[in-house]
Amino acid sequence: MIQSLPLRARFLKPLCLAALLCAAASSQAAITVYTSQADFLAAVSAPGVDSFDDLTVDPYGDTLDRTAGSYTYQAYSPGGLWGAGAAGNYWLSNNTQTDPIVFSNFSGGASAFGGNFFTSDLAGQYAPGGNVVLTATDGTSLTYSLNGTTQSSFLGFVSDAALSSVSLSTDGGVYWATANDVVLAVPEPATYGMLLAGLGFVGLMGRRRRA
Repeated sequence: MIQSLPLRARFLKPLCLAALLCAAASSQAAITVYTSQADFLAAVSAPGVDSFDDLTVDPYGDTLDRTAGSYTYQAYSPGGLWGAGAAGNYWLSNNTQTDPIVFSNFSGGASAFGGNFFTSDLAGQYAPGGNVVLTATDGTSLTYSLNGTTQSSFLGFVSDAALSSVSLSTDGGVYWATANDVVLAVPEPATYGMLLAGLGFVGLMGRRRRA
């Protein structure tokens, strides 16, 4: 019985290391920020776009069910959502200036989210130079500010875990948070390949120790 303890320890050690690696990977989900749309699209697969061109400059309820390619999601703002822009290029904004717009309930395992984010005025028209703040959540949270925005200001988040929500708000200026051409996607397969390679390396080290 006394001689069997070291043998058990040798078998258990690599298993414990593999379990710790898996736990660390799940508890420390990493979010990468992209301010270049080209770089964001290069880092993802199967992107779907929601242009909001089916909206009009009108108030909507607090929740809209939306589609971006093969993905579905919800947009929510406590004081109601608002269509902004003009015919041929409508945007999504909010009715209450101080409320965030929260994008959530992403389908298809979407863990990449991006779009053009800027500000609009009381009439739903473009307000140049506004500042917006976005926060992505996937179990952890990451916040990023876009200052002096234009209609082409882009921000994208790519996570190695499923995104639960992305919120959009302003810095408190006299303008309204606005989104256009929202993109949902999944990361390139290489992101997951690196994790699997790491797990394979732990298994190899375990076999060497047993030998």
